[in-house]
Amino acid sequence: MSESPSTRPDLPDRLSADPRSPHHVAAVFEHDVGIRFNGKERHDVEEYCVSEGWIKVPAGKTLDRRGKPLLITLKGKVEPFYP
Repeated sequence: MSESPSTRPDLPDRLSADPRSPHHVAAVFEHDVGIRFNGKERHDVEEYCVSEGWIKVPAGKTLDRRGKPLLITLKGKVEPFYP
């Protein structure tokens, strides 16, 4: 599937994979989104913020009381991109 970059929406400063979050943008998730964190690609990112420099990732198989993965925050350089 080769799309021109102009058909993809701009990646926001903060994005969440959770549809209930106010930072969830459904139009972005119609395309693949990659996250480079401290120079390495991550495939387990649930939420990120470029300006504040953090990502949220699941903490192993631990679940919260609602059955969602328990997330931990990692700080560093965040670079979202379209592969």
